[in-house]
Amino acid sequence: MLFLMNDVVLNLSGVRLSPQMAARRFQSLSFEAVGKLGCELFAENPLLHVSRPDRACRLATLIIARAPRVNAALFVSPRYGCDSDEVMFRVATIGADTMTGLCDRQAEGRLDTVSTDREVWRRLAA
Repeated sequence: MLFLMNDVVLNLSGVRLSPQMAARRFQSLSFEAVGKLGCELFAENPLLHVSRPDRACRLATLIIARAPRVNAALFVSPRYGCDSDEVMFRVATIGADTMTGLCDRQAEGRLDTVSTDREVWRRLAA
């Protein structure tokens, strides 16, 4: 299973806790609580998805456990050590073709923040 976190495609196949197991284990956590947890992690480390892909994968697993159709999350932190309320959080559902294309470009070293932003998150002006 692939999951896009910011501008990195994560492969969740090797994650110890599958989304189904996470859903059962963390059933009392709401989607909002999982989002808040992600914001706290990205407030501490805005490059979590790059520097700690293991944590990013676990966070992705929790997101999927609460929202099974979601396969992408964007966390934008203005700086290291900011307040978690300053972190912007969005989720999306990306088509399989788009996700495969992103994964292939990442494997070739051609996936970058600008192209991912334009193709998926659409934050930049056209």
